[in-house]
Amino acid sequence: MAVRAVRGAVQLERDEAGHMDEQVGALLTAVLERNELSTDDLISIWFTATPDLHSDFPAAAARKLGIVEVPLICAQELDIEGAMPRVVRILAHIESDRPRAEIAHVYLGAAGALRKDIAQ
Repeated sequence: MAVRAVRGAVQLERDEAGHMDEQVGALLTAVLERNELSTDDLISIWFTATPDLHSDFPAAAARKLGIVEVPLICAQELDIEGAMPRVVRILAHIESDRPRAEIAHVYLGAAGALRKDIAQ
């Protein structure tokens, strides 16, 4: 079994904890489903949030989904002028037999503009 990395992002409509839970939960669920993963396949997840998000930790949404035995960490994204606002990004380390080229990176909604080359 190989260690792989999966990227993803979602743009929130507003900075509210419930909305963040919903949107980050949808992102994590999509990553798991599109890569045919279970929570047992997760090694760790890094979350970043743009500086305009203050309502909650993105990792809290993972815990609410039942991802409880996986190390999670949150960090702030760089504050770059003109960057897309209200974005949560993930970098998940997983165990998978899939070749690197077959890993499905997930960019939901408007966040698809961040990586048009790999967004689905």
